[in-house]
Amino acid sequence: MTKNVEKLNALKVARTVSPGWYPDGNGLYLKVSSPSSKCWVFRYQMNRRERRMGLGSLSDLSLAQAREKVRQLRQLTRDGTDPIEQRRVALEQAQRKTVTFDICAERYIENHASSWTNVKHKMQWESTLKAYASPVFGKLLVSKIDTSMVLQVLEPIWSVKTETATRLRERIEKVLSWATIRGYREGENPARWKGHLDQMLPKPTKVKKVEHHAALPFRSMPAFFQLLEKQSSMASMAIELTILTACRTTEVIAARWEEFDLEGKLWIIPCERMKAGREHRVPLAEEAVLLLHRIKELGCGNEWVLPGLKQGRPLSNMAMLKQLQRMGRRDITVHGFRSTFRDWVAETTNFSNEVAEMALAHAIGSTVEAAYRRGDLLEKRSDLMQQWATFCVSGCATTGHGSAVNQTVNKIKDAA
Repeated sequence: MTKNVEKLNALKVARTVSPGWYPDGNGLYLKVSSPSSKCWVFRYQMNRRERRMGLGSLSDLSLAQAREKVRQLRQLTRDGTDPIEQRRVALEQAQRKTVTFDICAERYIENHASSWTNVKHKMQWESTLKAYASPVFGKLLVSKIDTSMVLQVLEPIWSVKTETATRLRERIEKVLSWATIRGYREGENPARWKGHLDQMLPKPTKVKKVEHHAALPFRSMPAFFQLLEKQSSMASMAIELTILTACRTTEVIAARWEEFDLEGKLWIIPCERMKAGREHRVPLAEEAVLLLHRIKELGCGNEWVLPGLKQGRPLSNMAMLKQLQRMGRRDITVHGFRSTFRDWVAETTNFSNEVAEMALAHAIGSTVEAAYRRGDLLEKRSDLMQQWATFCVSGCATTGHGSAVNQTVNKIKDAA
């Protein structure tokens, strides 16, 4: 067996200036890029594949130190370990020890945002974690977060903002679980509820009753709708459409013209925009169709039914709430109009619970019952929504709403 002979010495290393690779033996090479740029490289074979591993520059590693490093690395290869792979794993482990909670939260949201159909969901995740968790342990290594830190975040708001605190705890738990799976931390999840935090914090249901969205009493709807008709803003028309269709805020503001069949009086909301992940057919009352024609005549946008101030973007999800505030109605919410509609159905009509719940796109009964019910009661819901619209605009007669409706109807008939 031929013995590897060391070919370099300190003087030769210092005087070599021509670019090239200069072998020393045992796989050690001096790589010269320029007189001022020299480094050490270990060349070896692993699984019949040539590998090149940089060891450092000449200024950081002397010839003797480079030889000792190669001796250690050759021992690894004889034991079946790839030095480059070992270094990569060691670097990843070192990096894991420097990952903060904020970084993990950002990556978790980035990885899951595409699966969230609600456009506000990502914003809610970011805002709650930034407002409450980040100030306490956002900059800390995720591996160092413990139960006391989680309680430091939750306890100040557990009794006064119970719903927010509950969602915050769930989000912290999910981020920490993600970090554990990724190898950034080990051990039990300090934000876990069952068998852990439930022993230290009272149940949310015991702390505070569930607060429902402030709703307008249904008997006040005609008068309110009359005032709404006088506003003539994009936000006020958005509220009108929300009321007349009994849909959610996010479903209305993200509506596109391609979803509507105005002649057929039907709005089909695709499954990816629905909370339940199922396509929802919304029958349009005559008043809703007329409103949509009025919006279309404004020519504000070719894509969004309710375009926002920013080019190419729909109306802001806060626009309708701000419109209510401008009308002096801080006592009600946009989402509360769905409760107004539900109360009106129950108190003044003979429509069944199933028809009302389907109009609101709520899940009906058990999964077995849903499997046998193939239809969505569209005809009955069409009658329901027309009666609701008629009730809503009943107070608008004195404002000329009725004549405006007739004029628009005539224009549509003439166009047809």
